[in-house]
Parts: sequence; structure tokens; C-alpha cells
Amino acid sequence: MHWQTSRFSIDLDQPRIMGIVNVTPDSFSDGGQHATSAAAMAHCEALLRDGADILDIGGESTRPGAPPVSLEEELARVLPVIRHAVTLGVPVSVDTYKPTVMQAALDLGADIINDVWALRWSGDGTGKTGQDIVAAHPRCGVCLMHMHRDPQTMQVAPMEGDVVPQVLSFLKQAALDLQGLGVDSTRICLDPGIGFGKTVKQNFALLARQAQAVPAGYPVLAGWSRKSSLAAVTHTSLAQAAGLNIELRRSPSVTAAVLAVQNGAQVVRVHDVRDTLSGLKVLAAMQAESEPPGAA
Repeated sequence: MHWQTSRFSIDLDQPRIMGIVNVTPDSFSDGGQHATSAAAMAHCEALLRDGADILDIGGESTRPGAPPVSLEEELARVLPVIRHAVTLGVPVSVDTYKPTVMQAALDLGADIINDVWALRWSGDGTGKTGQDIVAAHPRCGVCLMHMHRDPQTMQVAPMEGDVVPQVLSFLKQAALDLQGLGVDSTRICLDPGIGFGKTVKQNFALLARQAQAVPAGYPVLAGWSRKSSLAAVTHTSLAQAAGLNIELRRSPSVTAAVLAVQNGAQVVRVHDVRDTLSGLKVLAAMQAESEPPGAA
């Protein structure tokens, strides 16, 4: 399986690590650490040294309750970083839901649009949706994510019932809608949206039944890194679970990434690239010995 993007056809026969570059002051786990252009550019290079295959650059936090960022502010945050990242020889993804930001990023040579709204949003005054921008581009990759409600309300009133068929139905329709506009299926990756309007139990149902939550034939991107659901099942008190101690979430994040790959994810979006790469190497070593000699 390959994921076609603007400049690269990404071979997904082995799992790929997407390193997170938050150019924001308020992201839930690393807000402010890379908020300047210089710091974010340096972080891009550090992630590549640690083993990232893809860089994912975002200028607006989508944590639960996060306030929206103006178009002008998001552009000012991400464009200098994208301009640098596209010179580094790896696919560059841009985490945005605004069509104008998408277009500006693609104009600079970005490879992938990673949208929590699955290209549905159209409120930046252009009259266009993300679908219009992606469909007009001849090759860019896209990641369509499932999100219930919006970042301001998604955890106030999370989903009800069995989320797996609901997520499957949404992602299947989103992919088909985009293909109906002429976007080849090889350009599309799907993300079940861990933490975006789901309860802790629902998030783990999506992990356990990941193959059922995403329509067959599309690569899966899993975004478990430092999510609160990991804290909820690994900490002994609500106070601990609510804390943002990054170190307490590092090991659970690596475990979740490895389990996601074991359950069929081709791309994992992570903060801790080096640790995740080590975990995936252990998984690969086990899988290489999973059949007895001569079984083939």
C-alpha cells in the first residue's frame, strides 16, 4: 500500500511515524515549547533526527475547549515553518481545517492536508471548503478524521452508544464524497479521531476494533499520543489523570502506538518519535519471527 502525496508516494508496507510540530502557545501537552518559528523549525529537524518519516505542522490547538485562532494568526504561525520544512526531504503535513491555510500550505509545497473536520469547514470567508481545495490539487494527500461536534463542545456532550459503526459510516462517506470529486483513493488516509468527542471506553473500543472502524482499502492514521484516555487508565486518581505531566503519558503513548500498528494502523502521529520508533522495532522483531521456519 502507498499513500500518494504532493511530492512523495509513501510506502506503507512498514509503519510510518508522523512527528507533531505544534506552533501554538496552548496545545494540550506541549503548548508554547515550539511557538516561535525558529523553535518550530529546530523541532522539525530534531524530530527527523529521532526517526520521523513525516512532519505534521499545526498552528491551532484542537484540544477540548480550545478557542479558535484567527486566519491571520494561523497563517503567521505556520507558513514560515512550512517553508522551512519542505526543504528537509520528507513529506510535510499541515494540520488545519481552514481552506485558506490549506491552499497557502499547498502553494508552498506541502504534501498532506490533515483535517480534524474532514474537509467540511467553510467559515473563512472564501466560500470554499477543504474538499474544494484538495479536489483542485492534482496530487496532495489528505487525512480525513472523525470528530463528534467541535473542539469547543465535543467532550461536553460526547458520543453515545457503540461508536465503531458510527465512525465507520462517517469515514466511508467522507472518503466516497472526496472520490466523487475526482480525488483518487490512493491519496486518502483515514483517522478514527481518538479523543475527539469520545469517552475513554469508546476510545479503547476504537483501538480494539480499529479494523472495523475504518473502511477497508484505506490506510489508517492513529493519533493516541499523550491523550487523556491514556492517563485515565494508567493513573490511580482523577487528579493524576487530569494532570499534564508529559513523562507520565510517554510510556502509555508508545504502548498505544504499538498496539494501533499491531491492529492495522499504517501511520502513527506522535510527539515522542524516538521512543515510538523503539517500540515499533520491538514489534517488527516479534512479527518477523511469528511464523515457524519453512512455513511459507
